[in-house]
Amino acid sequence: MLARVPLFARIPVWAWLAGLVVLSTGIRYALGRRLVAPWIMVDELIYSELAKGFAATGRFLIRDQSSAAYGLVYPAIISPAWAAFSAIPDAYAAAKGINALAMSLAAIPAYLLARRVLGQWSSLAVAVLTVAVPSMLYTGVLMTENAFYPLFLCSALALVAYLETPGWKRALPVLAVTALCYLTRAQAVAIVPAILTAPLLHGFYERRSLRSVVLGAHRFLYGLVAGGALLVVVAQVGRGRSVLGVLGAYKAATDSNYSVGEVLRWLFRHVAELDLYLGIIPFAALLVIALQGRSLPPRARAFTAAAVTLTFWLVLVVAAFASQPSVVRVEERNMFYVAPLFFVALLLCVGRDFVRSRRAALVAAAVAAALPGLLPFEKLIGVPAISDTLALIPWWRLQDHLVSLGDIAYIVAACAVAAAALFLLVPRRYALVLPVLVVAYFAAAQQPIESSAHGIQRASLGSLFQGQTTGVRDWIDRKVGRDADVAALWSGNTSVFVIWQNEFFNRSVGRVYNLGPATPGGLAETTLKVDGNSGLLRDPDGRVVNHRYVLTDTSLELAGKVIARDVKKGVVLVRLDGPMRSTTKVAGLYANDTWSGRKVTYTRLGCTGGSVTAQLRNDPALRETPVTVAATAAGRKVGRVSIAVRKPGALRAPLVPRGGTCVVTFTVSPVTVPAVATNGANPDPRELGVHFDRFDFAPARRGAA
Repeated sequence: MLARVPLFARIPVWAWLAGLVVLSTGIRYALGRRLVAPWIMVDELIYSELAKGFAATGRFLIRDQSSAAYGLVYPAIISPAWAAFSAIPDAYAAAKGINALAMSLAAIPAYLLARRVLGQWSSLAVAVLTVAVPSMLYTGVLMTENAFYPLFLCSALALVAYLETPGWKRALPVLAVTALCYLTRAQAVAIVPAILTAPLLHGFYERRSLRSVVLGAHRFLYGLVAGGALLVVVAQVGRGRSVLGVLGAYKAATDSNYSVGEVLRWLFRHVAELDLYLGIIPFAALLVIALQGRSLPPRARAFTAAAVTLTFWLVLVVAAFASQPSVVRVEERNMFYVAPLFFVALLLCVGRDFVRSRRAALVAAAVAAALPGLLPFEKLIGVPAISDTLALIPWWRLQDHLVSLGDIAYIVAACAVAAAALFLLVPRRYALVLPVLVVAYFAAAQQPIESSAHGIQRASLGSLFQGQTTGVRDWIDRKVGRDADVAALWSGNTSVFVIWQNEFFNRSVGRVYNLGPATPGGLAETTLKVDGNSGLLRDPDGRVVNHRYVLTDTSLELAGKVIARDVKKGVVLVRLDGPMRSTTKVAGLYANDTWSGRKVTYTRLGCTGGSVTAQLRNDPALRETPVTVAATAAGRKVGRVSIAVRKPGALRAPLVPRGGTCVVTFTVSPVTVPAVATNGANPDPRELGVHFDRFDFAPARRGAA
C-alpha cells in the first residue's frame, strides 16, 4: 500500500506562495491604514506629488515642476491610486494598498533565490521570514522601500544565476534588473561594485586565479559594465552636466568631505545594528557559510559570493552616507533589503551538514554575539530612530519602563550571547526552532515599533496634528472644490507641517509661496516680498501675485474674506478681493511657532482705525502662574490682561492710524526659559511668553468718531 501524502504536501508551491503574498498584503494593508497621515517628510510629499503628476499628465511633476531627481519607478507604481480616486484621503489609502502588495511580492524572488540552494519547504520558510521583517511596516508610508525591496531581491537572484553559469545571456538580466533598481532608488549604485566583485570572491572560493576570472568567463560582464559606465560619462558630459548628476537628489551626498575613520566607525555601527535587526542567528549563519566558502557545493558558493558582496557594498555605501555631519544615525531603512540573504544562509545552516564546521560556527557566533553590545545606544536612541532605525525602538521602550539608557547595552549583549549560544548548541534534529525564534523576535518587535510612545503610529498622528486639526483632512477641497486655484503662503510663524499636510491632502492646493526663509526640503516655491506702502505681495521679478484663494496663518492678514479656518492651528482659507495683498505684519513670534518672546508687534497697512484682538494662551507645561500681557498703541497703554494657566484669554486693542499704518505692541511679563533637563541639556533655550494663537481684526464702525 502506498503511503498517504499529507494534505499540505499536495498543495502546489505556487499556491503556498500566492497565499503568503495575499495574507501578507491583507495584514500590511490593515496595519498601514492605522497611519493617518504622511510623516517622513518631505519624502512622502515628494513621491505623492510625483505620482499625482504622473497620473494627471503622464509627467513626473513636483508642485507642477518637472523633476528627474528622484526615482521614477515607485511613483509610477502608486500613480493609479491618484488616477482612480479624486479625494486624496481615498487615494492615500489606495496607495498603501499598492504598497502592501508590492512589498509582499518580495516573497517570490526570495523563494526563487532560496530554491537554488534549498528544498521547497525551506525556501518557503525563507519567503515567510522575508515578509515578517519589521521593515514591512514601511508599507504604511509613501517611500521607495516598497518597490526597492522586491527589486533588490530580483537583482540578487539574477546575480546568483549568473555566477552559477556565466555568460552574456545571464549577464544582461543582471544589468537590466540593476538599472531598474537604480530607476527606483539611486542607492542601487551600490549593486554595481557588488556585480564586479562577486565573480572575484566566487573565483576565490573555486580556487581560480584573478586573471582567469577577469579575462575568462566573466570578460563579457566586465566589458558590459565598462561600456555602460563610459556611455553614462559621455551622455552627461555631452549634455554639459556633472557625471555625478546621475545620482539625482542623492548628489548632495557627494559634496561632503568623507573621513576614512568616520566611515569605518559608521560601517561598524551599521554592521552591528544589522546584526541586532536580524536577531543575531541569521547574521551568524551567513558568517558561517562565508568562512566555509571553499567547502560549499557549487550553487552554495555562487549564492555566498553574491550575498557577501551585495551586503558589504550596500552597507558600506549606507555607512558612508550616514557619516555625514547632517545625518549621523544608523540608516537601517537603507540596508534592510539584504535580510533575506541572511535567511537563506540560516536555512542552509539548519539543513546541511557541510555548513556546520565547529571552528567556523564558533567564530561566527562569537562575532555575532559581540557586535550589538558595542553599539553606543545612548547616542543612537532618539527621534531619528523612529523613521530610520526600527530595531532600536523596542529597546527604547524598555528604557522607558524598566531600565536606564546606560543599561541597554548590557541587556542587548546578554540577549545576543544567548541567541549565539542557541545557534551553537541547538541539536540538529531541533534546528528548525532557530528560524521560528527569528520570526518570534520579529513579532515581538512589531508592537513597540508600531504603536508604542515612540512608534510610527504616534509619529503619524503627531505629523497630522502639527499640520491640521480640522478633523477632515481634505477640508480645503470640500470647501472650494478640487479644481479650485488655492495657493499656500508660509509666513514662517507656523509649523511647516501646516503647508505640507494641507498640500498633501488637498488637490486644490497648488503653488506654494513663502515670505522667507523657504520651507525645508528644497521643493519648488516662490519667495514673496511685501510692498511696504501698498501691502501688495510681489515675486522676485516685481510682479503682483494673483490667485482666487490663499491658505495662510493669522499672523498675516490678507485682503479678502476668510471662508474657512483651522482654529487650533491659527490657519485660514481666504477668498481674495484681488491681487494678493497683506493688510498686516506680525513680528516677535518664534519661527514655526505661536510662542512669543517678550514683545510682539502687530502692524496693519492701509489702516483707517478699528481694533485688533489677540487670542492668547498660557501653557501649563511651562509654568503654573498667570502671565500679564499689556498693549501699547501710538505711545500710550491701551489694554492689559492676565492669562491664567489653563484658561485662554484675549486682549483687545484699538488701532490708531498714523500715516495710513496702525501699530500695536504687546508686552509679555514674565517670560520663562524652559527648565533644564536632568541630564543637563536645555531642550529649548528660548525666552517664552505666551501663545498668540491668532489676531482678529475688526474695522472701525461707520459713523464712529
